[in-house]
Amino acid sequence: MASISIDHIEEECPKTTCKTNYDSGLFSSPSTVTIAQKVPLYILAQLMGSILASAALTIAFHITPKTYFGTEPVGSNGQSLFLEIVISFLLMFVVSGVGTDDRATPGVGGLAIGMTIVLNVFVAGPISGASMNPARSIGPAIVRRTYTGLWVYIVGPIIGTITGALAYNLIRFTDKPLKELARNGSSFIRGTPV
Repeated sequence: MASISIDHIEEECPKTTCKTNYDSGLFSSPSTVTIAQKVPLYILAQLMGSILASAALTIAFHITPKTYFGTEPVGSNGQSLFLEIVISFLLMFVVSGVGTDDRATPGVGGLAIGMTIVLNVFVAGPISGASMNPARSIGPAIVRRTYTGLWVYIVGPIIGTITGALAYNLIRFTDKPLKELARNGSSFIRGTPV
């Protein structure tokens, strides 16, 4: 799931009535669409993509309950919820850092995000399935009518990504390069030496 950072929105749209040009077959060209109008369309596109991909897999392969390709908690719902929050937090934190911060080293974003996903799957995969995206779990659940613990995969990633983006924005409050902050041992929050 792509991220929209708060800083990015504030830079692009200083007022809540921000409008952007959006050229698409869904709207007359050029049309004016607010960010609030884009988010529901983005969510709908994610869900439709997940449902269609799940239907295609079900048609192409003989899917049994034993070979279900969705996510279900192996441990308790509480364990899976905790892990989904943590891994979604980590993923959003890294995406915010390498994808939206001007201080990030160019060209390493894909590697950093990919390695975060690999680490998340290794750590949380055996217990929660490491969904990190509600659409990734909702599509297979709808197609296969398997709703066990689905709420975990909706609530966990939403909490994790929101807190991950907010946490990274705490670091963004300084104009100093990250190398200087690390070298001086400064606190990101207070801006004072540790």
